[in-house]
Amino acid sequence: MTEDLLYQIALTSVPHIGTVQAKTLAQHFGSAKDIFKAKLSTLESIEGINISGAKNIKSFTDFSKAEEEIKFIEKYNVQPLFITDKNYPQRLLNCYDSPTLLFYKGTANLNTSRIVAVIGTRNNSEYGRSITEKFIEALAAHNVLIISGLAFGIDVIAHKASVKNNVPTVAVVAHGLDHIYPSEHTGLAKDMIQQGGGVLTEYRSNTKPERYNFPSRNRIVAGMSDATVVIETTIKGGSMITAELANGYNKDVFAFPGRASDAKSTGCNHLIKTNKANLLTDADDLLTMLNWTDEKKPRRSAQREIFIELNENERIIVTILNEKETVHIDELNLKSQLSSGTVAATILNLELRNVIVSLPGKLYQLA
Repeated sequence: MTEDLLYQIALTSVPHIGTVQAKTLAQHFGSAKDIFKAKLSTLESIEGINISGAKNIKSFTDFSKAEEEIKFIEKYNVQPLFITDKNYPQRLLNCYDSPTLLFYKGTANLNTSRIVAVIGTRNNSEYGRSITEKFIEALAAHNVLIISGLAFGIDVIAHKASVKNNVPTVAVVAHGLDHIYPSEHTGLAKDMIQQGGGVLTEYRSNTKPERYNFPSRNRIVAGMSDATVVIETTIKGGSMITAELANGYNKDVFAFPGRASDAKSTGCNHLIKTNKANLLTDADDLLTMLNWTDEKKPRRSAQREIFIELNENERIIVTILNEKETVHIDELNLKSQLSSGTVAATILNLELRNVIVSLPGKLYQLA
């Protein structure tokens, strides 16, 4: 463990320094240690860092809890993922409230090319079970990582179906990694880890699964996935919160419809009715809309002459698109190192000039 880990963990305990401020500081200084070693005047000069937050960083001395957490991490082979770590889920960096530090037990690649969140009610029907199992089985041949929350109902059905079909699956939990909640799913969590999946959390060991932790957990589920699929949920179900978060992060949301008289599908039907989710009838719908059909297509390449007419930002986007057949908006944001607003404006200009074309699932390719 590096010395910086002590400061990374401590940063999450500083009063008035939330995830947004921590992200700003990490981007400015590069390391957590440098944040604590910075002068007060330097901290106060950073946009978004208030005076009280800067003073709290300089006056922070209680590193004992961070030291205890490092002992736990080392004993149980937990992987800490600070926001600047290359193994940190990069899709989360496009979310304004991305967690400062994550704790991970597992081997699944959290930055694999295809990640789908599968969520739903804790009180599923047989219809919901059947849909979930068939959906996961159909995705098995398409190199997809399944994300869910290890809760009763649709979550655990999705995890179990993933294990059964040898699909890597990661549970994002609302507590520390010293235990599993609910305890009935402890064995399943171990199976997930052994089979190339994992368990992920932003909470330290000995953190209990308090009610207010779950909405915070849901933002990670939505933010680290390319698409969120809602199987069954009531109109006030927790999955509706996750779907709203995914929409807010400009992620694709999908839902399986249910009968108009079925209370367990009122949330899904509402998402579809209000255009907050695309309607799904099977896995092929998802694969098609995300352009994940794996069909071999001839590579498109930009004509060199076109670069003469492009400005600097447009060149950056076209160069990224020239690397492979299709590129997701999240990847363009990350690789270009431009602001999301600049990327959006640049994409629009390139589309209007017929240099690039947009595809379903927020994908783009050269025209």
